[in-house]
Amino acid sequence: MFLIRFLCIVVLPNPVIQHGASTAGSSITFPEEPDDPRVHTPLNEGPTGGIWGFIKGVAGNPMVKSVLDKTKHSVESVITTLDPGMAPYIRSGGELDLIVTSNKEVKVAAVRDAFQEVFGMALVTGEDGQSNIAPQPVGYAAGLKGAQERIDGLRRSGVIHEKQPAVSVENFIAELLPDKWFDIGCVILDDPIHGIRLENFTQATPLPLEYVQQAQNLTPQDYNLRWSGLSVTVGEVLERSLPQVSRTDWHVAFTGMSRRQMIFSAAKALAGMYKQRLPPRIL
Repeated sequence: MFLIRFLCIVVLPNPVIQHGASTAGSSITFPEEPDDPRVHTPLNEGPTGGIWGFIKGVAGNPMVKSVLDKTKHSVESVITTLDPGMAPYIRSGGELDLIVTSNKEVKVAAVRDAFQEVFGMALVTGEDGQSNIAPQPVGYAAGLKGAQERIDGLRRSGVIHEKQPAVSVENFIAELLPDKWFDIGCVILDDPIHGIRLENFTQATPLPLEYVQQAQNLTPQDYNLRWSGLSVTVGEVLERSLPQVSRTDWHVAFTGMSRRQMIFSAAKALAGMYKQRLPPRIL
């Protein structure tokens, strides 16, 4: 009896496992159970569905975008406050690519800070440009010519592309009033692609007459570049005459304002004018 029951268990098919199958000699069938629609998950869900669709929809919302932009600006402000040296790296990039015709940090940093403040992001780098005028230009025309020649020289030598937008800075001295001399910086921007050329000037820094006269006396009468200025700069004279005064930034000793700050102010105004003239897609 035990053996018969064992054989029945082995031979007879299990109706629970074989859904829809018919046993031999039997007309009984087992219908398949339909899938539960509550647990059905489509395999090919479109890109606009699910969590990605939600994220895409939220990111496209103007209000959310404004919040994200403000958050980004706040984070950048915290970083640059804790480490001001990070500002040039955070703000470098974008579509604006400028060359400053100098490798001196006082010029490059001032122009970079000015354009990044106006445009938000800008790639500003320096290349050492030279001019064919006197080391100490005298007069507005000489200052303007020196600034332009720095740009032209870099383009002729192939250091920068002929269509590369460039900013150039050239300081000069001028007698604005009788026996009243001033140091002024000429800042120009030349963008051949968009046909934009702009000029601006830094604030004038008063110069004691005696130092200008020393530079004049040290320049030979037959100096071949005398038409454009002097062979000795006022900065060199000041450095020799006054202890702890640098020829590259003597402005702070006379006015309390550094040369970099003066260039920054003029460059920022130049950047503002440039932004107004650029096509909207660049902005």
